[in-house]
Amino acid sequence: MIKIEAIIRPDRLKSVKQALTEVGINAMTIANVKGRGEQAGLEFTARTGLFRIDELPKVKIEVFIEDEDEDKVIDAILASARTGEMGDGKIFVSPVTRALKIRTGEEWRYA
Repeated sequence: MIKIEAIIRPDRLKSVKQALTEVGINAMTIANVKGRGEQAGLEFTARTGLFRIDELPKVKIEVFIEDEDEDKVIDAILASARTGEMGDGKIFVSPVTRALKIRTGEEWRYA
C-alpha cells in the first residue's frame, strides 16, 4: 500500500477530485494549506511600494491506494492539476507499512 500526497492549486481541486473518481478512487483527505515552493511567494508593486505574499494558499490531497494503482492515480492528478505555470504543485509517494481502523482495532500490515 502507498500514500500519495498532492499539493495543488485550490482552483484545480474540483477537476482533481473528478479525475480521481473516474479512476476509481473515492476516499481521500483534503486540507487547505499554505506554503511556498521554488517561486518563494509572489511580489506585487502597489502605490505604496513592493508588496510580497510569502505563503500561498494550496490544497493538499492524500489518498491511500494499492501499489498497482500508483501510476493511474499519479497520471490522473498530473492531467487534472497541471496548468503549465509555476506553482502547479507537487506529488509525493510514500510506502505504508501498517494501517489500523480506530473503531474496531482491525489491522492491516503491508510488506
